[in-house]
Amino acid sequence: MKLAFSTLGVPGLPVSEVLALATAHGYHGVELRAHPEEPVHPGLGPAERADVAAAFKAAGIEVLGLAGYPRVAAPGADEPVLAELQHLLELAHDVGAPYVRVFPGGGDQPAADADAAAVRRLARAAERASTLGVRILLETHDSHRTGADAARVLGAVDDRQVGSLWDVMHTWLGGEQPSETYASLAPYLGYVQVKDIASAEDTTPLPLGAGVLPLTECVDVLCRDGWDGWLCWEYEKRWYEAAAPLPDLLGAGREHLVRLLSEAA
Repeated sequence: MKLAFSTLGVPGLPVSEVLALATAHGYHGVELRAHPEEPVHPGLGPAERADVAAAFKAAGIEVLGLAGYPRVAAPGADEPVLAELQHLLELAHDVGAPYVRVFPGGGDQPAADADAAAVRRLARAAERASTLGVRILLETHDSHRTGADAARVLGAVDDRQVGSLWDVMHTWLGGEQPSETYASLAPYLGYVQVKDIASAEDTTPLPLGAGVLPLTECVDVLCRDGWDGWLCWEYEKRWYEAAAPLPDLLGAGREHLVRLLSEAA
């Protein structure tokens, strides 16, 4: 498996410094948070996009994906969601990212209505995603927290261009065991976001291995099936200012993941 980290852990850090961290600590790739307050976002012009792609290529680091914010199951009209997703797909194509992350965002509406909206929008976006060579990944999150929730939508979309992003915290909070989540998501899995927290009540990010999330079990179930994709450390520093700085933790985090992979093998 390849290892990456998300720029959610280093809010606002310039691309050059992000790449320096990845290189120094032995990560193969970076997930870029695609938000206007970050250096890489859909508002960038063609020259800026080309500069980002060139910087990653020169550093020998891959852009794993763009963590975007379209909410495909949200109530309301389809067109604004599809337009936001279109802009994200175009940015991914231009900077060389194979994946874009979207949220469900179904809110309090009935599950059947949220599912239907997500299926309809993802199916419509799939053709454009295919043209651009980018895959849309629905994250296990909010209204569709578990693998079973996400699989309901993905099975109905039934398009290879639309897959899943397994956030291990949300499936754990949703009460699923890693083996259950993987059984649901395996046909669709793009990559896996790993992290650690103290408890269900305190989700402040911790160093990998210092909390309660079943990282060992997640890695074990992936290895048993021969899955060889990406593990991406999503350290939510942006939302928890008091959390320890991610750069100080990256080396030990990589060592922890390598150890889990070695033991699983």
